[in-house]
Amino acid sequence: MMQPVCDAIVLAGGRGSRMVDPEHSPASKEVDKPALTVGGRRLVDIAVDAVSNCRRTVLVGPPRDGVADHVVQTRESPAGGGPVAALAAGLQSLDDNARSEHTADLVAVVASDIPFLDSAALRSLIDSIAHSEADAVFARDSAGRTQFLLGVWQQATLRSAVAQLDSAEGVPMRRIVPVDHQVIALPGIEDCDTPAELRAARLAAQPSQTLEVAEAMERIRSSLPPLSTARISLQHSAGTVLAEPLVSQTALPAVDISAMDGYAVCGSEPWTLRPEIAYAGSADIAGLVDGTAVRIATGAALPPGATTVVRDEHVTRDPDGSVRRLSNTGESDDTRRRGEDWLPGTELVAAGTPIDAAVRSLAASAEVLDVTVRGPVRGRIVISGNEIRSSGPLAPGETRDVLGSVLPEYLAHCGIAVVEVTLLDDSAAEFRDVLTRTQDLEVVIVVGATGGGAADQLRSTLAALDAEAIVGRMRVRPGGSQITAALPDGTVVLGLPGNPLAAVATTLLTAPAIVDALTGRTVRPPRMGLLSNAADVRFAVPRLVPVTVDGTRWRADTEVRTAHLGHLVGRDALALVPAEITADEPVTILPLPR
Repeated sequence: MMQPVCDAIVLAGGRGSRMVDPEHSPASKEVDKPALTVGGRRLVDIAVDAVSNCRRTVLVGPPRDGVADHVVQTRESPAGGGPVAALAAGLQSLDDNARSEHTADLVAVVASDIPFLDSAALRSLIDSIAHSEADAVFARDSAGRTQFLLGVWQQATLRSAVAQLDSAEGVPMRRIVPVDHQVIALPGIEDCDTPAELRAARLAAQPSQTLEVAEAMERIRSSLPPLSTARISLQHSAGTVLAEPLVSQTALPAVDISAMDGYAVCGSEPWTLRPEIAYAGSADIAGLVDGTAVRIATGAALPPGATTVVRDEHVTRDPDGSVRRLSNTGESDDTRRRGEDWLPGTELVAAGTPIDAAVRSLAASAEVLDVTVRGPVRGRIVISGNEIRSSGPLAPGETRDVLGSVLPEYLAHCGIAVVEVTLLDDSAAEFRDVLTRTQDLEVVIVVGATGGGAADQLRSTLAALDAEAIVGRMRVRPGGSQITAALPDGTVVLGLPGNPLAAVATTLLTAPAIVDALTGRTVRPPRMGLLSNAADVRFAVPRLVPVTVDGTRWRADTEVRTAHLGHLVGRDALALVPAEITADEPVTILPLPR
């Protein structure tokens, strides 16, 4: 049996009035539903991808950017005339764009509101109609509803049904459904008609697996796109990372200079000493001729004609005022020659290097006044919880904010400059507000609300905003509930556990990977060490524990409470201890800021 040829009509119009969320868009009466995203993909793109194996595809609806070139776009008349009017426009477009090949046997009809639709579902529909004599086959979702806008038709049947209408405008799909049709159950083809259904789909699209630490760090570094570059002055480059190599603009030294206090001489000794002195920065010393010399200071440019610099302690003066080299000093030359350190155009520092004090000084030495960078990475700390108080007496059940004043120091250690710390009540509206006010920020650091409990709003809010979940959970204690996600505008959200030690440990583990990704910072090999008491902290899952230097090894705390930072007092670092560690198995060392 020959495989039937199938074309596709994707419906991407309509007003989406049921999708209006009065809580967040009270003034709006319409929503462009196909442009909404689930799992970071537009619903219209999901539909187009699902029919990618069809011979030709027509997209009916308002003009859309970002659609593959092979997809023909058209519009129903009148706009918003309903699904049957859209099918009529799609069939006409197939006729207008027909090529020499024969008319397709089948037409797939797909609505752009099915977030988990894939090509396998379309293949099931095509296989079903190919092995039957039905005029159309439609999908049934898990709730038992027949999806008449997800089906495959015999092309002749669909054309005939539409042609028999006096007008296609406003005609419901049920009116053209053929008597001889079949319905097959397909998984994952529920549509989204309401804000609640959209939020549920976005939540379902979030990855649920718990990642190993190394996998999580790699996913963060590979998933977050780097920030755009900027050309800034060197004096304003603190906290940034080189996006282009640092290349010298001048030679160093720029001219031949003296490396020591001594005498600039010309030719053979003895040298007649002239009265001038060459100081650093002076340029008015007359040229030397053979057998003459002048005193010269460290860093001074050699006068014209000078062949050598002889340092003070290697020179003796004769009674007639001439100078000569001491016999036991050899023929040393204390001249630093032009370009001895580097020449113009030399790459001094590679791209991906953080700009610190040494880099800034080196750039100044090379006459580099402006640099191309990424960063700085700016963050806002959000301390969540109705019970958290930063000032005033505590009421029963309330808790003091013990992280707002100290977490900026730990984040700065990781490369994130905190510009604001704010407290947040545990409500969906508050979370949505803080996660949609991200101007002039690269990272929002949320403390608490990561566990998924009744009061934890972060995960559901991220799903409602269709943030890309990069790390949902990690196999480590404490800190397994941490979250790394990217909002649609590119802002990164780092969700930290609410317990103070867990929050700090998660920061030191995860924040550097976020900064690596955003700035293009070169990933440095982790600092490794051995524990002197590995058997005492052996556990079934990886753990983050405070450690102190113990000779050539590290000693881990064996009893750790996470409700305060007492276990960081006097400690040197945190150690990422592998599960079921052995005595000579290395651990990753995360130094604490000093």
